[in-house]
Amino acid sequence: MDSPQQQPSTQFLTLEESAKVDAALLSSPEKFLTRLTISSLKLLKHIAQEYNVAVENLTVPQIIDWFEKDGKIRREQGIDASYLKW
Repeated sequence: MDSPQQQPSTQFLTLEESAKVDAALLSSPEKFLTRLTISSLKLLKHIAQEYNVAVENLTVPQIIDWFEKDGKIRREQGIDASYLKW
């Protein structure tokens, strides 16, 4: 079973993707940034889907609003109800 601390990494970066990043000829900081970028892309795709817009048409206010809503859900309904598990 995954603990709540493990869920974001498994939710946003598959084991296969993580293995590919590990195998890349990158420094540790570059690998971290690569994992962050892949995870961010997946999250942006999710946010864009919720707003029914293309990723490239997302606005900064929409992204901030989405994080505020997800944070509110986490505070009011618990971590299991929110999209982000941290």
